[in-house]
Amino acid sequence: MRRRPILFAAALLTGASVVTIAAVAQGNRSTGYLPSAPYPSETQPFTPTPVAEFQDPWAIGFLPDNRLLVTEIEGRLFLLTPDGERTEVTNLPPVAAGGQVGLHDVAASPDYAQTGRIYLSYSAPSENGTQITLAHAVLRQGDGTAQLADLTEIFRQPQQSWGGHPGAIIAFDPAGEHVFLTLGERQEEQHAQDPDMARGKIIRLLLDGSVPEDNPWASEGGFRAQTWTTGHRNPYGLAFDADGVLWEHEMGPRGGDEVNRIEPGLNYGWGEVSEGVGYDFAAIPHHDTNPDFTPPEHAWGTGTAPSGLAFYHGEDFPDWQGSALVGALAGQALIRLSFEGGQPAEAERWDMGARIRDVDVAPDGTVWVLEDGAPGRLLRLDF
Repeated sequence: MRRRPILFAAALLTGASVVTIAAVAQGNRSTGYLPSAPYPSETQPFTPTPVAEFQDPWAIGFLPDNRLLVTEIEGRLFLLTPDGERTEVTNLPPVAAGGQVGLHDVAASPDYAQTGRIYLSYSAPSENGTQITLAHAVLRQGDGTAQLADLTEIFRQPQQSWGGHPGAIIAFDPAGEHVFLTLGERQEEQHAQDPDMARGKIIRLLLDGSVPEDNPWASEGGFRAQTWTTGHRNPYGLAFDADGVLWEHEMGPRGGDEVNRIEPGLNYGWGEVSEGVGYDFAAIPHHDTNPDFTPPEHAWGTGTAPSGLAFYHGEDFPDWQGSALVGALAGQALIRLSFEGGQPAEAERWDMGARIRDVDVAPDGTVWVLEDGAPGRLLRLDF
């Protein structure tokens, strides 16, 4: 397994500059907090403009014409124009909502222009818990209405769980041939390393849900054949950059939130290693104690809890080109990650005054941010 030096996103602000420093460890075990997240930047280069409000919203998705799809965790989906005119989408699948699970991500298919198809991830009800499910359906519109038709389930977690940490983030590769889905470990960390458990993994499928022949374990069949990477905790961010590299972020325990470069067949270590500590402050081995585990490219200390990941493209903020935008739940912030030399580092952090659940960039380059909570506002960032 490939290994890289670990960089920690503990930062000190000196004027407008951010200086990255190493976390302190003893005996190759995490012994306490990583340094806390940096202070917010003093100025914001944008004006957050409220466009709409929702009850416990979870994710933003875009259609090619810049209209938005917004999910609410309780099982509602809305279609919005960029000026906030909304239509509730009907005929959704049954959703088991409670705590951290419910209706999660939404994304237009790469072939939306031809098929009108969108993808949804959600927690399906079952007898002994819930199962994270991925489905696609046709979005039909007319006379001020919108509904789903031809719903087709293409993946469902084989095992049921009552736990949170769903993951459930959708991404498509740049060629538009594959769909990726993150699966959190459902607060069952002992299963993240089990290759037969749909916990703590990222899966990769063809758009119809079949298994690509070049998946790392395609020949093994079953859930193993669908698996792309393993050893994840609670991955709430997944996106390709302009060079076609897949990036993921996930929440650690107490500290140790990670940014990972995702490559097929790698094991990112949870629940054997972490750059944070247990909620009871118990030490956890670092990634560098075991060469089988791939360490993060970047790790935060306490005070972030990342949610949402989008690479910027557009004309409004030229300094952001090549950067990724990340929401922070615990940090109540919007974060910009720079990638100089292909290495992620926190460049700026703006205090948003609310938990940020998702961030996305529209086809026209405008940036949208979704607050967590009831109500949670949908914000457009105007320059």
